[in-house]
Amino acid sequence: MTRFKRRTESGEEYGATFLELFFDLVFVFAITQVSHLLLEHLGWVGAGQAAMALLVVWWAWQYTTWVTNELDLESNIVRVLMLGLMLAGLLMAIAIPEAFTDKALLFAGSYVAIQVGRHSFLTFAAAEAGTVERERSGRILVWFCAAGVLWIAGALTEGETRIVLWLAALAIDYGGPLVLFWLPGHRHLSGGEWVLGTSHFAERFGLFVIIALGESVILTGATTAGLELDTVRVGALSLAFAGTAALWWLYFTSVALHAERTLAQSADRVLLARDAYTYGHVLIIGGITLTAVGNELVIEHPTEELATAQLVTVVAGPVLFLLAEAWLRLRMTGAISRRRLAGMAGCIAVGFLGANGSALMVAALLVAVLGGVIVADGIAAARRAQPAPP
Repeated sequence: MTRFKRRTESGEEYGATFLELFFDLVFVFAITQVSHLLLEHLGWVGAGQAAMALLVVWWAWQYTTWVTNELDLESNIVRVLMLGLMLAGLLMAIAIPEAFTDKALLFAGSYVAIQVGRHSFLTFAAAEAGTVERERSGRILVWFCAAGVLWIAGALTEGETRIVLWLAALAIDYGGPLVLFWLPGHRHLSGGEWVLGTSHFAERFGLFVIIALGESVILTGATTAGLELDTVRVGALSLAFAGTAALWWLYFTSVALHAERTLAQSADRVLLARDAYTYGHVLIIGGITLTAVGNELVIEHPTEELATAQLVTVVAGPVLFLLAEAWLRLRMTGAISRRRLAGMAGCIAVGFLGANGSALMVAALLVAVLGGVIVADGIAAARRAQPAPP
């Protein structure tokens, strides 16, 4: 890529820009909309719809992050592109609560506009003819166009037909990176044909984790503000905050630092980034989103026994988060995280105990399990820091 390329010295690391942080604001709203979608349709159907909406939101954001890892965000043309993507993202987020009913076309059309628009710019404006940059962005554009046909077709239909078409479109979108956007009759691309600024890349994904955690705090605060405050509800709020804080601690104290360091030292950096960040981090975001919804349920019904769907939601958040962290450790280092697996088992056990207990009890036990994983991490880190005996 010769036009609009990020200006850096060879080997120079760089961080997120103010434009990228501004761009992320739309996705704070989008994650909130996904949470509301799940809350309004708590059950298997609602969970499936919320999962699909989250996967769409994530795919729109993370592709833009891969692109801004290389583009010069000081260029006015690139800034206009980013603002256009931001507007389309806002329209997509607005449509999420009714994405599967009246606003399906707005939801799907906005998403397709983001993906096709961004990579059309990369292919025909940013990359020169005959370069590897044009070849790779052009291939991604072909995959987006193929999926886009199904997204729009699904939006123009209804019921099960829409879901089938959208699932097929999602499979194309998520399958592309796994085969490095292979096209019949073309040579296979390798990970070495992408350029990756490790520090910027890891920081951007860490910032999206902050976005999801921030949405959890917003949802918790907004729910509590609309209810009468008493000792029990303040206790529920405190446990909700402690659970969110525990997720922050688990990710940023351990996982984020190790992942960035491993990525920087990897000989196959692009493929590792694809697996651990592009795919692995969507599970992190899903766990945080489920936790936010679970926090709202606990705050609204602190002394009641939770219904089955509510209990599953409350427990599933921490379980999915710990599962994601275990996968990240396995992919990045090849090691099994026994502490995360033990934490998952503890959370599942809390789910069985919670069938006959109050929401407050379930929240307290989950916080205790997460706290136990944090303490175990601290003990392990202290042992590693001790000098080896002579």
